[in-house]
Amino acid sequence: MPSQATVVILTEEERGVLERRVRATATPARDMLRARIILLAAQGKRNDQIAPQLGVRPSVVSRWRTRFARQGMAGLQDAPRSGRPEQYDETTERRILAKLDEPPPSGWARWNGKLLAKALGLHPRYVWRVLAHYDISLERRRSWCVSTDPEFTRKAAEIVGLYLAPPENAIVICVDEKPHIQALERAQGYLRLPDGKALTGFSHEYKRHGTSTLFAALEVATGLVKADHYRRRRRREFLDFMNEVVADYPAEMEIHVILDNLNTHKPKHDRWLARHPNVHFHFTPTHASWLNQIEIWFSLLVRGALKGASFLSVRQLRAAIDRFIAAYLETAAPFEWRAANVHAKSFKNKHTDLCH
Repeated sequence: MPSQATVVILTEEERGVLERRVRATATPARDMLRARIILLAAQGKRNDQIAPQLGVRPSVVSRWRTRFARQGMAGLQDAPRSGRPEQYDETTERRILAKLDEPPPSGWARWNGKLLAKALGLHPRYVWRVLAHYDISLERRRSWCVSTDPEFTRKAAEIVGLYLAPPENAIVICVDEKPHIQALERAQGYLRLPDGKALTGFSHEYKRHGTSTLFAALEVATGLVKADHYRRRRRREFLDFMNEVVADYPAEMEIHVILDNLNTHKPKHDRWLARHPNVHFHFTPTHASWLNQIEIWFSLLVRGALKGASFLSVRQLRAAIDRFIAAYLETAAPFEWRAANVHAKSFKNKHTDLCH
């Protein structure tokens, strides 16, 4: 005669929780099995009746039935397990971080995960896990340019002030040139990769057909762009382009021109400026040409008309640029320039210095 099974009595709340677990498609299989065992046990069924219905041994039914009767819903959770003992500890992490401050092995320029693991006798996966925990990337590289201009604050504030609060009855223009744009001829089209994906591509081989220099001026208030093509970028080309720019505005209107520190822009243009007393040059700080908004427009030009394109001649290159400018002017708008706090950055020789 079978032994008396442990009696299971459910409250309405417990029954609702268990029924929802059974119905939910996202419930883990082990939790769904335990919920069904308890629901069937609450109907008064014996272990030997429940086991074949659920495809498990009677001992499994008895275990979860007994645990639920003693602990309630908490009894359906996995009991704490000791698990595999930790192979590494905090001391191992400190060894990895300290190793980063040592020179890499001979022949290597910098550490990587495998080199660290080999040097310390650790598994590479553990080394990578520690590096990821501390957000340390050994392969990703970044470069930036920090201005060393002692008058950076004054010059930057002057330019940002022109962007955010230009003088009344004045126009602010950003001017620069993009030199030596290459007219490259290369085969291009769609490619089908072995995995079935389709993408555009171009041949590694190319033929040069010459270069062209583009001078451009961006009107900050409207986003309108004026540009012209030249063979070279000397002072005479710069002044010739500036003559075209200022000719578009009344002689009495003040024109503030933002320029970088290229010697083409900065040499004494006293005679030219004397003939144009309404024009004022403002130079960006050294190594801070990013303050010139025309650089933003140049990046749009490269992505939209130049990157990966093929040209059979310089004339075709210039025509493509002119078409881009015409299309851009249809929807031109001022860039949304935002003031931000800029903090000086400097390299740290060691990881330890970075953390302190």
